[in-house]
Amino acid sequence: MYNEPIFLQPVFQERIWGGQKLKTEFNYDIPFEKTGEAWVVSAHPNGPSEIQNGPLQGKTLADAWKEHGELFNKDLENVEDYPLLVKILDADDELSVQVHPNDTYAQKVEGVPYGKTECWYVLSAEEGAELILGHHASSREELEKMMDNGEWDNLLKREKVSAGDFVYVPSGTIHAIGKGIVILETQQSSDITYRVYDYDRTDGAGNKRELHLDRAKEVTTVPHQPTETEQQVVTVEGLTSKKLVKENYFTVYHWNLNGKVVQSLENDFLQVSVIEGSAEIIVNGKAFPIVKGTHFILPHGVKEYELVGKAEFIVSHT
Repeated sequence: MYNEPIFLQPVFQERIWGGQKLKTEFNYDIPFEKTGEAWVVSAHPNGPSEIQNGPLQGKTLADAWKEHGELFNKDLENVEDYPLLVKILDADDELSVQVHPNDTYAQKVEGVPYGKTECWYVLSAEEGAELILGHHASSREELEKMMDNGEWDNLLKREKVSAGDFVYVPSGTIHAIGKGIVILETQQSSDITYRVYDYDRTDGAGNKRELHLDRAKEVTTVPHQPTETEQQVVTVEGLTSKKLVKENYFTVYHWNLNGKVVQSLENDFLQVSVIEGSAEIIVNGKAFPIVKGTHFILPHGVKEYELVGKAEFIVSHT
């Protein structure tokens, strides 16, 4: 059906901590003063991406997944939902401190197919920007006591980040993105968040946002398990590929293109986000211009493709 890239339209989400960088850095026509998220590759019901080209133009990625499994080389009788979700987040203020469940807990307690393991590629960060990743509690009893007593400065682990950093966040990890950071997030297709702490912020009506401490205590990994990913770098022709992480749910790469490269599609399908520069992708002799902020899927029908230009990408597959 498709022998070309499937280009996707971002879906924007308003967030209390959002800002304007999705407009100023990506030239998106954002709909909110506080636009916090662009869901750029999504089949999730809370924000499915719309297809911009080809015979399925105007349909959503969720429609394509449900009705055209051949695009993803999947037997959809045995696959419940599209597995991945890619976002760009603009943290103009601190995000809430939160934690996500694993698949087993999500299926049993929330009745949804996926928990949420995620990873972040830092696109930009203001000087001194930091995030929260993990905690200092040595036992579940200590974790619960420190949460109940609001000992956040003693409980939470913080680390500074800068553009180009990569962070892997397995389910069960307490985390938060800090003010002044823009990230591209690759995650399981889940929208379950257990909010642990929200800096006592209030909404426009003066109400504090709901916390989910009971469930957060149940799903948090104790003690915190630091993670390091083995990053492999390979250069073929004009493309340098750094494998950022390979684990059960996704494999994610950073690609740096300077010139041209011809590649075969070796996976069922490939998710591609252009994060810097401009280029062309050529499939079956047809050239498609791609620029910073372009997002597309290379479906299973594409056997070979050529990239020409000077650009950076975050690329992922299951």
